[in-house]
Amino acid sequence: MEIIAQVITSFIASAAFGLMFNAPKSSLIKGGFVGMSGWMIYYCMEASGIDPVVSTVTASFFIAVISQGFAKMYRTPVIIFSVAGIIPLVPGGIAYDAMRNFVQNDYNSAINLAARAFMISGSIAVGLVFSEVINQIIRHSTLTRQQKQ
Repeated sequence: MEIIAQVITSFIASAAFGLMFNAPKSSLIKGGFVGMSGWMIYYCMEASGIDPVVSTVTASFFIAVISQGFAKMYRTPVIIFSVAGIIPLVPGGIAYDAMRNFVQNDYNSAINLAARAFMISGSIAVGLVFSEVINQIIRHSTLTRQQKQ
């Protein structure tokens, strides 16, 4: 039952973020699907005991791949899908806890949580960039092959 709640919540969060930031109405469902897919990858990996940073890199990589596919398929900018898709992965709760611990003068816990939030945020960026680099390499090699023919 928990997995169903995770699927629904991640879909709604991603679609609602797209709605808040004026994404085209036709892309809201697709953006929700991207976020839901990424969250399910993250959730399943973390439930299997894999480190949250590795899970986040993997999930954000697949979010970027799906976003690039949707962007080509629907002729829309990739950022519409990728930004809405990463929303469930953003470590907002951890960052909030870090700030709360700073305010309460619990600096050891605060620094630990802040470092964790920083690592997870960085892994989101690494996953997105890694996917884009691979996409550019594939595009370049395809273009080079076409030019040689």
